[in-house]
Amino acid sequence: MSETSGASSPDYDYTDPKTGVLRNLGGIADRDALTFAETAVATKRSCELKAQPIRVKDAGALFAVHRHLFQDLYEWAGKRRTVEISKGDKQFFPVSHFGNALKYIDGLIADYLRIDKADKAKLAKKLAEILDNVNFLHPFREGNGRAQREFLKLLAREKGWSLKLNPPDDAEIYERYMSGTIRGDVQALAALIFECLSK
Repeated sequence: MSETSGASSPDYDYTDPKTGVLRNLGGIADRDALTFAETAVATKRSCELKAQPIRVKDAGALFAVHRHLFQDLYEWAGKRRTVEISKGDKQFFPVSHFGNALKYIDGLIADYLRIDKADKAKLAKKLAEILDNVNFLHPFREGNGRAQREFLKLLAREKGWSLKLNPPDDAEIYERYMSGTIRGDVQALAALIFECLSK
């Protein structure tokens, strides 16, 4: 599902002023066609991440994940957004304070990496906290949801767990994920992640 619709940009650094569609390496000018292309390229690149995972030491891995997923489609893949964005009535984190936010997320990741790999409940709770903060940061102009789900999968893998937050056939999990991230409901996200973690 594309995150293009509903996100607003005050300028045209990222979008074509004639079509309103995000500028892309394929020259795609139709929103639906771009959504299809995003799904195709991200799915292919996601499989590569499963085979050759990126090691997570800090928030830099999130940018590496985004770059890997969208390198075929966006010139700015893996780069911080330079515009303020919102979705509906939710304003995401201001770009002027990204440095502080990333340091905070680095601290959350460091805390997570110190948790005993057998403590599933504690791991799920910390993953939910990381997810909530990364989602509020929304560091990219597009592709935040896909990147953060892949990032969480990699974090789970660091502890020997598999995390299936977006199985293709399970709309309920996806809806719970979306609801939790939109509302910033860390408790609901922790419960969902706990259910989706497996060995």
